[in-house]
Amino acid sequence: MLREHPGLGRSAEQEQFGAAVHDMLSGADAPGAAREWAAGNREPGLALWGCLAGLGVTGLAVPQRCGGLGASPLDLVVACEELGHHAAPGPVAESLAAVPQLLTALDATAELAGRASGWLAGLAAGELLGTLAAPPRLPYALDTEAAGLVLLAEGGSVWLASPGARHRSVDGTRWLAEVHGTELLADRGVAAGAVDRAVQLGTLASAAQLLGAGRALLAASVRHAGQRSQFGRPIGTFQAVKHQLADVAIGLEFARPLLDAAAAAVGGASATARRDVSAAKVACADAAYRAARTALQVHGAIGYTQEHDLSLWLTKVRALVPAWGSQAGHRAVVMAELTGGAA
Repeated sequence: MLREHPGLGRSAEQEQFGAAVHDMLSGADAPGAAREWAAGNREPGLALWGCLAGLGVTGLAVPQRCGGLGASPLDLVVACEELGHHAAPGPVAESLAAVPQLLTALDATAELAGRASGWLAGLAAGELLGTLAAPPRLPYALDTEAAGLVLLAEGGSVWLASPGARHRSVDGTRWLAEVHGTELLADRGVAAGAVDRAVQLGTLASAAQLLGAGRALLAASVRHAGQRSQFGRPIGTFQAVKHQLADVAIGLEFARPLLDAAAAAVGGASATARRDVSAAKVACADAAYRAARTALQVHGAIGYTQEHDLSLWLTKVRALVPAWGSQAGHRAVVMAELTGGAA
């Protein structure tokens, strides 16, 4: 797949941008904000989103005419990977990727240009969080209580929506809600292509979060393996532990090129974009899940406790693996496109 993107690779500017997001989140106590978010106090988390706005993260997918940066999908992936690395709370894939894509399409219509551009400007400024449901791949909307804009993309149409019954995720920072359309914003003739692209971008952002969370779990495992001792020496010196950590590192390293290739395919409107996004989601989810299992084995019983910060990444990985489409569904997409069959 990578052969179709010969210029693939993150630029020095993108690496610097990722480092800037990493440094900001490191100094902002993102895990603490995540714990407060799970407890129902969203003020620290919203303050964190304000800091992200200051770096331009919330405006990456927003057009320049609406106060955003109009950045590439790869820029978005770089930011979302760091948000996953720091377990940042909130509707990341929805507010940073999918919702701006839908609103950008709506902004091109005469009927909704003014409203859509206002919403886009609010997203870029960090004054507004957006979320959506897009059945069947995304049946529930995330964090509707924190979001000022809730959308429903169903059957190729886009609706303004209101939340209904809420459901608690295995990840305490994630509240999922059933939503009901209250106002039709665009029918299938206008929005079908935009919905498909929005789902692709949301899936891509979710995959990036998983890759970042996997990196965080590997780093935590390596640290703990150097500190925890058995039989008079650190467990990190045991060959069995080294091999497990090496397998995690290899999985993460192999997933990143697929993620970047998918971002390039989406940015270039490639005919392979749908397949490449599904391949990236499978690879990142598998790599993150292996990182989570290994982290539990390395940490032992303490890794199962909610009090330990490891739980923030373990539960986030568990929640994000099936989000934006199941592994089986994405594998079916890849197989269908490679064989010419139907997904």
